[in-house]
Amino acid sequence: MALENKLGITDSAELARVEEKISKTKALELFEIGLLDTVEVGTYAGLAQIHKYLFDEIYDFAGQLRTVNIAKGSFRFAPVMYLEAALANVTKMPQSTFEEIIEKYVEMNVAHPFREGNGRSTRIWLDVMLKKELGFVVDWSKVDKEDYLLAMERSPVKDVEIKVLLKAALTDKVDDREVYMKGIDASYYYEGYHVFKTKELI
Repeated sequence: MALENKLGITDSAELARVEEKISKTKALELFEIGLLDTVEVGTYAGLAQIHKYLFDEIYDFAGQLRTVNIAKGSFRFAPVMYLEAALANVTKMPQSTFEEIIEKYVEMNVAHPFREGNGRSTRIWLDVMLKKELGFVVDWSKVDKEDYLLAMERSPVKDVEIKVLLKAALTDKVDDREVYMKGIDASYYYEGYHVFKTKELI
């Protein structure tokens, strides 16, 4: 069954295809119009701005906190009852060094504030932080997809792997459209459709 959506799509595979196409288009708009420069850096509010822009044409819940508990594989994300407190803590975390920024990124991933589309929006949010604080972004074409997924799975316990992986992929081409779009193009895989899908917990 497909998630309830504004487009009336009931087939999950079709919804995934349409969602990818629309969110890629909207992500490119964010970049080209300069809207990323207006986003709050390193806060949940900033992430919600990004998520709403990417998914507003598809879901009523775009930019809004999820109201269900979810998991991916065997990993359970932050329970709904603790979600607001977790996001407040993430927002307050420091972001002046690469290590601090990745720790913040890991914690936001554990929170997983939205029902769908967390990966895409949070990676853009990460790059906005890296660009403002350090003058770098991630060249996602240099990040092995399987290594990334495994490192992110293990990151709540040990974040060394994800730090090493992303540090090796940093580039100072912060305004390069091609570098930015490589991350967006890769997002469909990273979101988990080829490995496992986020599931709602009853």
